[in-house]
Amino acid sequence: MEKKQGQLVRSLTLGAATILVVSSVIGSGVYKKVAPMSDQLMSPDLVLWAWVLAGLISLCGALSNAEIAGMLADSGGEYVYFRRIYGRFTAFLWGWSTFAVIKTAAVSSIAYVFTQSLHSIFPLPHLPESIESIDFLIFKPFENAGVKAVTIALILTLTFVNSRGLRGGAALSAWITRSVIVGLALIVLSGLLFGGGSFEHIQTPAANYVDRSWTDFSFIKAMFAALLAAFWAYEGWNTVGFLGGEIQNPNRNLPLALSAGLLIIIGTYVLVNFTYLYVLPIDQIISGYKNQNEIAAVSVVRYFAGGAGATLISIIILITTLGCTNATILMPPRVYYAMAKDGLFFRRAAEIHPKYHTPNPALWMQGIWACLLVLSGSFDQLTDMLIFAAFFFYGATALGVFIMRKREPGAERPYRVWGYPVVPALFVLFCAALIVITCINSPREAMLGIVLMLTGVPFYLYWNRKKPD
Repeated sequence: MEKKQGQLVRSLTLGAATILVVSSVIGSGVYKKVAPMSDQLMSPDLVLWAWVLAGLISLCGALSNAEIAGMLADSGGEYVYFRRIYGRFTAFLWGWSTFAVIKTAAVSSIAYVFTQSLHSIFPLPHLPESIESIDFLIFKPFENAGVKAVTIALILTLTFVNSRGLRGGAALSAWITRSVIVGLALIVLSGLLFGGGSFEHIQTPAANYVDRSWTDFSFIKAMFAALLAAFWAYEGWNTVGFLGGEIQNPNRNLPLALSAGLLIIIGTYVLVNFTYLYVLPIDQIISGYKNQNEIAAVSVVRYFAGGAGATLISIIILITTLGCTNATILMPPRVYYAMAKDGLFFRRAAEIHPKYHTPNPALWMQGIWACLLVLSGSFDQLTDMLIFAAFFFYGATALGVFIMRKREPGAERPYRVWGYPVVPALFVLFCAALIVITCINSPREAMLGIVLMLTGVPFYLYWNRKKPD
């Protein structure tokens, strides 16, 4: 008897899709990244400019992505775009990289930050040292066992929630996102009104600051390092495209959700980081980063609200990372579903639950692999190695705007990228620069990232043999 198969349902409104863009981006970066950025640039106004610049570059990517997303809206995001623009192999390579490291490592690392924040409030247990120190190849799977166990439990719980219907997962993201916005608003209002800050803090650089021209190579290196920190905070803006097959009127609403969501994020990041730098002198932020390794937001709130305020901000970080983990779990399985339908992924990933209309096997494949990455303890390193790969694919999407305009000039385009050809061209050039600089500055990490992506090639060769005529 043939197994009953469900189908994806267009249940997401424009508002819900916009919330998912915001919730999939705002994670730990808004609380942590001001400190390493301050350490690099040593000037409050330059730090704020770096946040704006990273946001504008990401917006250029989102606007370029939106034209392709509007044309080719379907579940699978870039997989669907690349299949149409570049062919099956490039589409598969992106999807495999997403599964092997990019999104599963993001799930693992964000969930781990959640548990670390929980651990700072309620210390979690350890196993005996003799067990935690056991090595398996280069990994220590039992190290920090309490934190890892709760992280795995969180991933499995959120996977289960999302397997019970898109509305439930989206509703959870909506509730958490509203809570996060309220929490960040409280930080801004309380910091600006009662934090004892000063505009002098914004205008005063660090003691070791050296004034340099924007064309000075040492300044460019410092700004580039700060931008990389900021880009982690902006990472994830493209993932709502994975849900193209489940968004109402996707050709109109998907580009709008991408653009509106990212503008909300840019405004939020600049305002919150302005508050940090208004309340605390930049030297104090740098000192806390180097000596105490404390989250910058916690340092700022503790400064004017004491231990109770620090506990409150830790709870807000818990809620934020919960929402970001949920959104990151929710969307990528639609990619694996689309790949499996093409015969380029494990066959079961093409199944849709007949009652809940969700790609449950793909969700659980992702969840189990993310849990294994948690046990490996190496997910942060994996994520760092694949950042340049993510920008390779972002740039390829923007380049697709030019390819499709030439190849299919008469195709329906519900949205045409604003500022064409300058906006997509600038984004493609920036992505190329990022890849080149990463290969020069970090050749080992870049090579390892390439190797990890290419682990999918044997699978592609095997699955592609079975390609239907």
